[in-house]
Amino acid sequence: MEPRAAAAAAQPHGQPAAVSAAAAPQGGHPPSEGGGASLRCEGKHPGGLEIRAATHDDAEAITALYSGHVAHGTASFELSPPDIAEMRRRMGALLAEGYPWFCAIVEGSIVGYAYAGPYRPRPAYRYTVEDSVYLAPAVQRRGIGAALLARLIEACTRRGDRQMIAVIGDSANAPSIALHARAGFVEAGRLANVGYKFDRWLDIVLMQRALGEGAISAPAARPMR
Repeated sequence: MEPRAAAAAAQPHGQPAAVSAAAAPQGGHPPSEGGGASLRCEGKHPGGLEIRAATHDDAEAITALYSGHVAHGTASFELSPPDIAEMRRRMGALLAEGYPWFCAIVEGSIVGYAYAGPYRPRPAYRYTVEDSVYLAPAVQRRGIGAALLARLIEACTRRGDRQMIAVIGDSANAPSIALHARAGFVEAGRLANVGYKFDRWLDIVLMQRALGEGAISAPAARPMR
């Protein structure tokens, strides 16, 4: 995939688009999970879950969570985890452009996060976003990934975005594929053997979901950057 502008926000140049949802760590359980994703997911949820907007103060916890996925998982095609300063820079770049970023909080701790960013930098793509969802392994299969993704879909719909793309690292990442399917995504294609990590070749699964009126109508005018 070609590099993106705000981008750098979510992944460094050379990454396949911001990786969607977490893949199974090597020798562990997949941290992403599914669960029915209601699009009514504001604020607190049963079981003590709270979904709120991320701030720069969350960068340290987000960096720690993401580092485990980089070091042990195949959802991210990064090979070296970013430090806190770099994560803060990535968050700042996306938030400054008005893209949503949410954290999942359980008992006062960040246990997951999700954000959207530009799919590609060319101006004709400006109504299309790409999602990313990451969870701590201990909270899988509790509906947290579904709640985060639903909140992200709501926010991007309100922004006026019309399509959301999931770029899922590793075709063996069944939990992430199922999570997106339950949220209304359909598979749009696969890129075979485009990543190499942990001494094996990895595929990318592309999934897509319309937002709002999708392609039924023309979108509201949006500045081209």
